[in-house]
Amino acid sequence: MKNIMLVCVAGMSTSLLVSKMQKAAQEQNIEADIYAIAEGEVDKVLATKTVDVLLLGPQVRYLKGTFEKKYKAMNFPIDVINMADYGMMNGENVLNQALQLIG
Repeated sequence: MKNIMLVCVAGMSTSLLVSKMQKAAQEQNIEADIYAIAEGEVDKVLATKTVDVLLLGPQVRYLKGTFEKKYKAMNFPIDVINMADYGMMNGENVLNQALQLIG
């Protein structure tokens, strides 16, 4: 099971992307828990869930350095979702980005 966290300003704009990523995961027979949360909820969620990768929406890309320092000990990759894939809501490409980061 892959645990993929998407973070944006309010967790709303990435909801459609989550649906498309879940559909792509099903089509590829990949078991994944994919969810979107607001930037202010990250600490609370990480206190109760294990994350394999954290992807930031382009609108919160400025948080990457802060998150990398803050969550370094948790040892999961953090990256920014490709702006074109985000804009086109390309769930398959974003899922592939997440899977490549997980390794």
